Amino acid sequence: MAEFTMELNDEQKEVRDWLHGFAADVIRPAAAEWDEREETPWPVIQEAAKVGIYSLDFYAQQYFDATGLGIPMAMEELFWGDAGIALSIVGTGLAAVGVLANGTEEQIGTWIPQMYGDPNDVKVAAFCSSEPDAGSDVASMRTRAVYDEAKDEWVINGTKTWATNGGIANVHVVVAVVDPELGSKGHASFIIPPGTPGLAQGQKFKKHGIRASHTAEVVLDGVRVPGSCLLGGKEKLDERLARARERARTGGERVKNAAMATFEASRPAVGAMAVGTARAAYEVALDYAKTREQFGRPIIDNQGVAFQLADMRTSIDAARLLVWRASWMAVNGRPFTAAEGSMSKLFASETAKKVTAQAIQILGGNGYTREYPVERMHRDAAIYTIFEGTSEVQRLVIARTLSGMPIR
Repeated sequence: MAEFTMELNDEQKEVRDWLHGFAADVIRPAAAEWDEREETPWPVIQEAAKVGIYSLDFYAQQYFDATGLGIPMAMEELFWGDAGIALSIVGTGLAAVGVLANGTEEQIGTWIPQMYGDPNDVKVAAFCSSEPDAGSDVASMRTRAVYDEAKDEWVINGTKTWATNGGIANVHVVVAVVDPELGSKGHASFIIPPGTPGLAQGQKFKKHGIRASHTAEVVLDGVRVPGSCLLGGKEKLDERLARARERARTGGERVKNAAMATFEASRPAVGAMAVGTARAAYEVALDYAKTREQFGRPIIDNQGVAFQLADMRTSIDAARLLVWRASWMAVNGRPFTAAEGSMSKLFASETAKKVTAQAIQILGGNGYTREYPVERMHRDAAIYTIFEGTSEVQRLVIARTLSGMPIR
């Protein structure tokens, strides 16, 4: 087990500097254009693939970093560049984590490479869990998967929403209900291979922020997939459902569902994304405050501005430490006995919203225009308190974990 440390080792620093250079030289110059276009920045993703950032190997190296700091360090640097483009680059990772968390070794080896493609033929993947009437309330999920034993196929029907890369993905990972009586414990995850009949893109959303990232509905109408596309396999599913039924009957220990396993693994990474956006806005505001003069002196000479910057930096550093702690705990198998994963996501996402708003205030009228990036950063930051569990849901998870009570 790696000791917890607040210092990156030499190899991690080298990777961080490499990512920072890519974010500064490739992502940032393209950010305003793709935000305005509201389209997937395929040229930037391809460039990331060419240098090795958008690849299974890179994310595997960071994911299996024994210190747990590989993924949060990478997320912070890429999202420091631009949240919309960075999400287009890393969005496939959520589907990949879904397969890693629930799939067999064969499924991992078969499907994750197809999610990324190669530098000459870049692909993306989508993780589809939320529905029009089931976001945080996963127990209300309506997408159904029914097993056709005669053909060893699963038949899936339903509509997913808020899916990053939904409809344009080469591989979709879809969470569906297989046993409605078990509520959220009766869910399973399925691979939908490329070109499967019955899967179609629904509405593409025009968003407030992260506009370079494709977000859409995914409609599944009589989609049939082989039994081998059930993540983990049917034997494992049957065993899990049997345990859930027994626990429901006896009031025993609760069982985690497939979607929650994915979200628990990814929440500190989302916190790291928020830290990157907050840090970017803070740095713009700091530079501006040191060079912008009013009444014959830089505005940072005023306590009203200087104290804001001090609070911004303090909150960013505190958020990063929470993210690093949760990431280290996760990779070293330490249980989140105080919901440390949710804590990191909650604090970092709220920090990003607050810091980007403060950055606009420091820049004044300039901050409100698209001539400066803090306006875009503020729009982007709004998503962190919403996706992969709202701030309210994170507080609920933390409160339930601390108290052991079914707080509603």
